[in-house]
Amino acid sequence: MNAPDNAQKPRFGIAGIVGEHPRMREIKELVGRIAKSDAATVLLLGESGTGKDMIARAIHYESARVDKPFVNITCTALPEPLLESELFGYEKGAFTDAKTQKKGLFEFACGGTVFLDEIADMRPPLQAKLLRVLEDKAFKRIGGAQDIAVDVCIIAATNRDIDEAIRQGRFRDDLYYRLSTVPLVLSPVRERREDIPLLVAHFLRSYRHESTGQAMQITPEALEKLMRYDWPGNVRELRNVIERAVLLSTEDTLTEKDIVLGRSNLRSRPEPYLFRLPEKGCNLAEVERDLVRQALERARWNQTRAAALLGLSRDQIRYKMSKHQITQESIESPEEEKS
Repeated sequence: MNAPDNAQKPRFGIAGIVGEHPRMREIKELVGRIAKSDAATVLLLGESGTGKDMIARAIHYESARVDKPFVNITCTALPEPLLESELFGYEKGAFTDAKTQKKGLFEFACGGTVFLDEIADMRPPLQAKLLRVLEDKAFKRIGGAQDIAVDVCIIAATNRDIDEAIRQGRFRDDLYYRLSTVPLVLSPVRERREDIPLLVAHFLRSYRHESTGQAMQITPEALEKLMRYDWPGNVRELRNVIERAVLLSTEDTLTEKDIVLGRSNLRSRPEPYLFRLPEKGCNLAEVERDLVRQALERARWNQTRAAALLGLSRDQIRYKMSKHQITQESIESPEEEKS
């Protein structure tokens, strides 16, 4: 969950959307209009990696809700029971492990924005609860009897064929109609190739050379190689290619040989790690906590990179950090934690 921060607007607002293709200009204009409206729902459609999370943040940071929280969760990151409790919270005693009352993300985000990624993968029973939030602007915690009023803008996103999901009965048509009041379709990179040089320049400024701290340059041949590629992973894949090239290059300028595309860009799989159970057993929760801590420290507390080290998504590692109460402050100040 992102705390309100107006200073983030230049980074996450419309100014942070890179692209001058006519479709991207149209998207920027629509984002501005949506942000200034009273739209309670927005549906973002597009292939994986096209920047749906970026557009969701831009709508929030350009809106009157900017001073309230922006909450994002991937619907496939957690099993359905956990996803339900994360969204709606629960009352003390609602189930075996419910030792205390817990507020859900809708409560935390009241007045702000909730971004539900991969919404088409949400199970129908949970879809029904979400529909009630949209229609009644209220919900009940798990195990609760009292309605809780909530005022949030819900931005949903999917890379799936949602019409097909409706035909197959996997997605409620009434929920679709509620969400799709304002639909935005994001174009894949291959359909806006003229934006590739702009995206490359943006990522080169972001991933500066480790030794010099300066933004790296790129040769025309290397840029041409990037322009010819079809980018099935879209902007996310392009960002990863540039980041890898910058990290591994020993020069100040990226050349054609630095650009590794397609499956050849994937690092070789590490050797399988074999954990041997001690004779007297172990505490699995402590092992998990220690592995999460090690990954975060190795990644210098970059949650995305730490998640990659453990084969997790960013939402999954955030959940485990919350579960084990892992924060950078608690790890770096063990004495204070003990006292």
